[in-house]
Amino acid sequence: MAEITISLPDGSQRSLPDGATSTTLAESIGARLAKAAVAAVVNGDERDLGEPLPDGAQVAIITAGSDEGRHVLRHSTAHVLAQAVTQLFPGAKFSIGPAINDGFYYDFELPGGRTFAEADLDAIDVRMREIMKADQPFVRDELPAADALKVFADQPYKCEIIERVSSGAADSDDAGEIGGGETISVYRNTPEFVDLCRGPHVPSTGRLGHFKLMKVAGAYWRGNEKGPMLQRIYGTAWASKAELDEHLLRLEEAEKRDHRKLATELDLLSFPQELGGGLAVWHPKGGIVRKLMEDYSRERHEKGGYQFVYTPHLANANLFETSGHLGWYKDGMYPAMEMDNGTYYPKPMNCPMHCLIFGSRQRSYRELPLRLFELGTVYRYERAGTLHGLMRIRGFTQDDSHIYCTEDQLQDEIASLLDFVMSVLRAFGFHDFTANLSTKDPQKYTGSDENWDRATEALRMALEKYGLEYKVKEGDAAFYGPKIDIDVKDAIGRTWQLSTIQCDFNLPERFELEYVGADNARHRPIMLHRALFGSVERFFGVLVEHYAGAFPTWMAPVQARVLPVAEAHQGYAEQVVEQLRTVGLRADLVDANDQLGKRIRTAKLEKLPYVLVVGDDDVANGTLGVNPRGGDVERGVALSEFIQRVQAEVASDLRS
Repeated sequence: MAEITISLPDGSQRSLPDGATSTTLAESIGARLAKAAVAAVVNGDERDLGEPLPDGAQVAIITAGSDEGRHVLRHSTAHVLAQAVTQLFPGAKFSIGPAINDGFYYDFELPGGRTFAEADLDAIDVRMREIMKADQPFVRDELPAADALKVFADQPYKCEIIERVSSGAADSDDAGEIGGGETISVYRNTPEFVDLCRGPHVPSTGRLGHFKLMKVAGAYWRGNEKGPMLQRIYGTAWASKAELDEHLLRLEEAEKRDHRKLATELDLLSFPQELGGGLAVWHPKGGIVRKLMEDYSRERHEKGGYQFVYTPHLANANLFETSGHLGWYKDGMYPAMEMDNGTYYPKPMNCPMHCLIFGSRQRSYRELPLRLFELGTVYRYERAGTLHGLMRIRGFTQDDSHIYCTEDQLQDEIASLLDFVMSVLRAFGFHDFTANLSTKDPQKYTGSDENWDRATEALRMALEKYGLEYKVKEGDAAFYGPKIDIDVKDAIGRTWQLSTIQCDFNLPERFELEYVGADNARHRPIMLHRALFGSVERFFGVLVEHYAGAFPTWMAPVQARVLPVAEAHQGYAEQVVEQLRTVGLRADLVDANDQLGKRIRTAKLEKLPYVLVVGDDDVANGTLGVNPRGGDVERGVALSEFIQRVQAEVASDLRS
């Protein structure tokens, strides 16, 4: 019998019978691997386990518990969701159903304008489990576009995708559905149900089952507000029941920590309807926390050798033509404003204006690196369906830095930025970091390939020199340069992308920026973009959820509340508040109009770090009853001792 040779990720090789599949390969390695396998990577492309392997192929098995494996499970579960809905609601139209972080969704249009009810989700869940129990195989087929249009003749959204792909007008959503090329790939579970998909899928529906349908939401077709409104069913799927249960518990905890809910309960900020979507107003308590964040940022930048600049909120269209934003980013910008002397846009970025500052006069190499810093508010048009509290907002403030340097200085500057970023994030209570290196999108970039390669290599070398593990995110960079994104894990294990460092050879060229070198010749600087918080608003939202509203003492809007036991203790309580404020602590007082127990409970609900109760003995001895958040109550603590403790705690937090 003829044989083929397969190479494994560890460099070893295996001989298999001609016609062997990835399933055959997994079984030859071991029963546990075969049981866990859901797909394979063959010569760099993800494939179904049942696809015959070519001789000489390099193959890696994808298991259910890996990130790639969970993606396959979720995409396959989304297909079963569409199958169940079309069976239960004859005439339903289905559009796209991708895997997403922690789950999947599918968009539908029900006949007669009907909407899904909560009870429908239960019925859909039951039908999905019946389909999974039937262990129906996922069977791949490839069809000419004309034949695919006939198969989906009663599915207008699928036909639109097919037409876009066959005409060469496919976007990333289309590619996610069926890829590209001359043929259209489809998968069948039964002769009655077929869906567009590039794959891969699990071998059969029996490999699925650890899922939960979460909610129904509205979604415009292709995110276009002028297009049809569809109904989106969200779900989550995992490799095991234990993983599913753990995720659902995490979601319960996340709901308790939702920054929108806590912002209202703690009187931090609000989103008035009168303002419009994606815009917030900050209340005094939230304003205090924001000021502390911004003051800390200013102090660190000043010590780090940055120079403070300020730029306007809008600019002439010519500026954004030069920067490339109108060519590459116009969909994310607010509409133009026609003025008597030209066309203006609210700025989506601060970097073009910082380039104007650099270019305002002749620069010498002795001035480099030149580090500019601005807490600059920018405006980006986010579609209504994507808005989410402070996490996705239309007007926000970046702690934005742009460093202009020579190529010889580049490595040290990036390493210094990594150090700077980590130390600031630690001060806000984050200690678990991961990095991603985002590379050029071949369809959306400006500048030469050579400059992109130089910029990408500079970031890569800095990451390796710093010793920070990283993943490469192919094609995820902005149009003007590759970037490093720093992700952090919060208190319940969720990952947030916060800080960004971007290496840019292109904007200095577009703005014709120059400096005079030691050789008296003119040279082009390199530009580093760096947002540490990302945006002040989003970073604040992440902090609220990370701490569940119980900010560390240095950030708390009110650090200590003083409660007199009775009216007779009011005068001493006022003296305590005055002394606390004199040394820079934030304290308030609630008088004895209500019962003490009720006032203590209210303070606890407000998540204050310290509640200080004063009674007869405290008035006589100059002491306090200290009720710390999450700690044991102490009696008879000297006021001076308490002040020293809190000051030491704040200093320790900021050093961390």
